[in-house]
Amino acid sequence: MSVPPRQVPAEVLQLGSAGAYLSLRLRAPELAAFQPGQFAAVAVGGRHTGMVLRRCFSLYAGDPGDGTVEVVFAVHGKGTAWLAELRPGDQVDVVGPLGRPFPLPARPGAAVLVGGGYGSAPLFSLADVLHAAGGEAHLVVGAASADKLFFGEEAWQRCASVTVTTDDGSAGVRGLVTDPLPELIARTGATVLYACGPMAMLAACTAVAREQGITAYTAVEEAMACGVGVCMTCVLPVVGDDGVTRMTRSCTAGPVFAGETVRWADVGTVPTGTWGAGGH
Repeated sequence: MSVPPRQVPAEVLQLGSAGAYLSLRLRAPELAAFQPGQFAAVAVGGRHTGMVLRRCFSLYAGDPGDGTVEVVFAVHGKGTAWLAELRPGDQVDVVGPLGRPFPLPARPGAAVLVGGGYGSAPLFSLADVLHAAGGEAHLVVGAASADKLFFGEEAWQRCASVTVTTDDGSAGVRGLVTDPLPELIARTGATVLYACGPMAMLAACTAVAREQGITAYTAVEEAMACGVGVCMTCVLPVVGDDGVTRMTRSCTAGPVFAGETVRWADVGTVPTGTWGAGGH
């Protein structure tokens, strides 16, 4: 059952390194029962900051028993640099859980989960949910190099198989994260693919799923400034059931989309024929 989003003050319990990334654990009972694929919007800079826009992160882990949630992030600017200086006992303002989660298969079976970099973070709770429903998850994680991978020993405990790829061959198999997918899908009989990571990777995963005749669900990494559908910074062209393309907010209609509905080649543009852009 979906938990309605709440804006809450969250106590920082732990901030630690997770390879090339940082893991932030918060006490936020209102968010702990999130569904895989949902995210949280975290205020940055403190009460008197000029940084008015929140930073949005996939929810990595949650424990309703002790009321905690965990997100993983990389330092890319002033906002995440501020987060990286937090200490246990500090408080941050958080809104969540937000967004639409990964849809689950109608029947238990094999599923392939694909994560690029720390885009793999929301896939571990998804693996748990699939397992609890009687299915099995086959995880493929990839990155440019070994230090940019995000997974741990727990991956082998939570997934039926784990495949690692790196562009430079510094860990796992040298190559792209999509390279092993055709063989893995054929061998496991997977009927659905879930992916989270860079847009180019999501487009490639959707193409592989199409070729293999299975469904792809993708969690997009569009920049979200508000997380609640107000600022319109996260729109991307998505084709609706009526065949019409609309600029769709990934924070409220996503972040998870059926891969086939996203016009990947046109992301970052308003394609000709888009509803409201002169074509209708």
